[in-house]
Amino acid sequence: MDARRIVFIEGHPDDTQEHLCGALANAYAAGAEEAGHTVRRVRVADLDFPLLRRQQDWAHGALPPGLATAQADIAWAEHLVLFFPLWLGDMPALLKGFLEQIARPGFAFNASNGNPFGGKGLTGRSARLVVTMGMPALVYRYYFRAHSVRSLERNILGFVGIAPIHETLIGQVEQLGEDGVQDWLLKLRKMGALAA
Repeated sequence: MDARRIVFIEGHPDDTQEHLCGALANAYAAGAEEAGHTVRRVRVADLDFPLLRRQQDWAHGALPPGLATAQADIAWAEHLVLFFPLWLGDMPALLKGFLEQIARPGFAFNASNGNPFGGKGLTGRSARLVVTMGMPALVYRYYFRAHSVRSLERNILGFVGIAPIHETLIGQVEQLGEDGVQDWLLKLRKMGALAA
């Protein structure tokens, strides 16, 4: 397999302690780097940016300076890996706010044939979502139909041209125990080696 350019987006908003999402990202990174892939990392909790409040600001406002490097990293990447915990059935608000700021006209999409959203700006990239949650992953996938993950895949990533998109749902994280955590770290390391 050819070496790929990979960007991790760590979406856990708590920067006061280490979390499973960070450990999973570290495992993926280790596997990717050992296999010769180039890795860059964006930690949303470390970034300073306002939440968007008006459509006008999103469409015509300037990208906050604190996000310029993150946007450049996404433009550079061939593969994106998003790590985040499921909070109240969805991604944390800070991650959503980050994606709203980053995915602006002129970057994530461009006007095409009179359609302001017609030209997808991030084609040629694939993605993986790694989502941790308290409930069993099968319950989230089949009872709740993984609604928020599907929305992220379809309405944000797919909308700007990212495909294919794969997902890894890790449920019952409080009950994993040390062996369960180690099993997942090994799985993520193997995924990283494959840039999958």
